[in-house]
Amino acid sequence: LGKPTARQERARPGAAQHEDRPGFQYDHEAFLGKEEARSFDQLSPEESRERLGKIVDRIDDNEDGYLTTEELKNWIKRVQKRYIYENVAKVWKDYDLNKDNKIAWEEYKQATYGYYL
Repeated sequence: LGKPTARQERARPGAAQHEDRPGFQYDHEAFLGKEEARSFDQLSPEESRERLGKIVDRIDDNEDGYLTTEELKNWIKRVQKRYIYENVAKVWKDYDLNKDNKIAWEEYKQATYGYYL
């Protein structure tokens, strides 16, 4: 099973080192997705490691116990695509004012610029 390894074992010589501190929220969200990242922020370090281990297993498409750059890229693309679809679904409700599952230009203008009009 794919398990995260110690940072020293993962780092490539000459590669920029990533530091896990509050300034790296973007990476956290890219890897987990915005909602999932927020839930991870509430976990203890032990729970976080356990859940990340399960995610690593899901990312490891060829099940060799290691993550390739391609596997990681594919995972991040899936997470970002899921975030986009979820965000569109949430916003759609706000724009589809008459709830007919279509957004007319007037609905869009009202939802976007209503307080200006």
